Amino acid sequence: MSVEINCYVEGVEEFQDALRNFDSAMQRQVHRQLVSWAADVKTLAKQLVPVRTGHLRSSIYAKISEWVAEVGAEATYALFVEFGTHRMRAQPYLEPAIQRYLPRLEQIILDALDAAKAEAGL
Repeated sequence: MSVEINCYVEGVEEFQDALRNFDSAMQRQVHRQLVSWAADVKTLAKQLVPVRTGHLRSSIYAKISEWVAEVGAEATYALFVEFGTHRMRAQPYLEPAIQRYLPRLEQIILDALDAAKAEAGL
């Protein structure tokens, strides 16, 4: 079982269409930045997660597939720790890590677009 938090942003489809029109160098640049961003979120989540045995912490992962950054945890009880239960208070670690780096994600994308435009002489 894994925990997944989805962030929906208006205009993503239009943004993806626009990105398809840019050259592959810009796409590689954005991909590298997404890898770095996801790694930073993963690192912070590992610092924030409550630890008893270390299994939950060791199950935290970050994956990049095209324009999607996925950060989650595969431990079967990850969901219960993140959101709590009627017997246990929530101890969020993924959501705060994502929120901390969300402004940087926007800047990464804007910087990559600016660099790609500069390379193209626009």
